[in-house]
Amino acid sequence: MMRFGQMIKVKPEGLEAYKKYHANPLPGVNEMIKECNLQNYSIYSRGDYLFTYFEYVGDDYEKDMAKMAADPTTQEWWDLVKPLMQPLEDRLEGEFWSDMEEIYHLD
Repeated sequence: MMRFGQMIKVKPEGLEAYKKYHANPLPGVNEMIKECNLQNYSIYSRGDYLFTYFEYVGDDYEKDMAKMAADPTTQEWWDLVKPLMQPLEDRLEGEFWSDMEEIYHLD
């Protein structure tokens, strides 16, 4: 299993819409997340920042993420929520959500 922590900024005017969308995701979004071997997926907010944590339990992360990105429902979902977010200024090239380094873990 691989654990991920990621951060991004939410636009101040976008937080309430972001919360609303996630309170009632489009049908098929949660199912695709699970189908792509992600579990324990959580999103937290603090001020202008969003933090997500998830675990990947598959055997080909890149393939599963490509499958998710090719899914029409996921693309529709991203069209709704991506405009509400703003990538971090110090993100790596190609990142939307910025990966974080795991410093400590205790089961």
